[in-house]
Amino acid sequence: MNRPVNDCPVPENESQRLRALRSYEILDSQPEVDFDTLTRVATHALGTPAGVIGLMDANRLWFKSRIGLGVPQLDRQIAFCAHAIMQPGEPLIVEDLQQDPRFKGNPLVTQAPHLRFYAGAPLIDRNGFALGTIAVVDIEPRKFGDSQVQLLRDLSVLVITALESRHRAKLLSQLAMTDHLTGLPNRAQFERTLNSEIAHARRMSEPFTVLFMDLDGFKVINDTFGHHAGDEVLCEVARRIEKLVRAEDLLARFGGDEFGIFMRQSDDNTSQSLANRIVDALLTPIALSTGQKVTIGISIGIASYAGDIDTVETLLDLADQALYKTKRNSSTCRRSEYSSQV
Repeated sequence: MNRPVNDCPVPENESQRLRALRSYEILDSQPEVDFDTLTRVATHALGTPAGVIGLMDANRLWFKSRIGLGVPQLDRQIAFCAHAIMQPGEPLIVEDLQQDPRFKGNPLVTQAPHLRFYAGAPLIDRNGFALGTIAVVDIEPRKFGDSQVQLLRDLSVLVITALESRHRAKLLSQLAMTDHLTGLPNRAQFERTLNSEIAHARRMSEPFTVLFMDLDGFKVINDTFGHHAGDEVLCEVARRIEKLVRAEDLLARFGGDEFGIFMRQSDDNTSQSLANRIVDALLTPIALSTGQKVTIGISIGIASYAGDIDTVETLLDLADQALYKTKRNSSTCRRSEYSSQV
């Protein structure tokens, strides 16, 4: 489509408005029933063939929900909603787009779908930022009464309520899946990821690997220097390991001094190489906030996905058995070293 001659207006608080919008982490998300229901109510109650819940990004109007429109977004330059967010306290009603100098040359009016009517209420968040609109359109001009304007206002409030509820639920879910000490995903998130990845691997025959890790000597540090020192060690261990994992992998803390890594598309060589680098990374003593330094070791068990593994529990048991074997072999080596020194 050709852009209109005049650029669309931009709010003075545009940078803050965009920051507020993006904090909801909703752009380009999948359709959701709460928003689709509100769009459906808007079109049915107001008697229009099409309606949207649109969120105004930097250069586009992205539709979280749409009825009667075939495109997922519009160039901001031609979006009527770009004008609606300029007056946050009042819906924008254009009873005949062909008669409005702002829109009569708009390609949405002059070309298909040849729109003639627009009504949009801004979506105002708790800080007063206009994030987008709930809007209805028609290919015929029409009158819009006070009761219809009020209904559109009410629906905009309901959209914001749904948006806030979604955001709170997302934050609570993130908290429930996060280890509060290290900020890493916790065991629940790790197992949820494994569940989906096992299903994916079964369909696509893509290999992946799980590493189980347990710190050696952590109890001695806790008993000698206190639990605060132990927490510092756990955070530093998490930081060092996090530097070594790939962006597509998942590092989690299971609790206590146990950690796990899920590695996508990995083989024995890849996982063993990572295990060796983790061991090397922990050879350097850890400096505590007290100025003291402590050393910590780590044992790692590795289990690779195979086609006969159908549950997370089975895979984690294999990794746990590999970890136990590593610890047992390590203990045997230490006893042999001590015997040779006697």
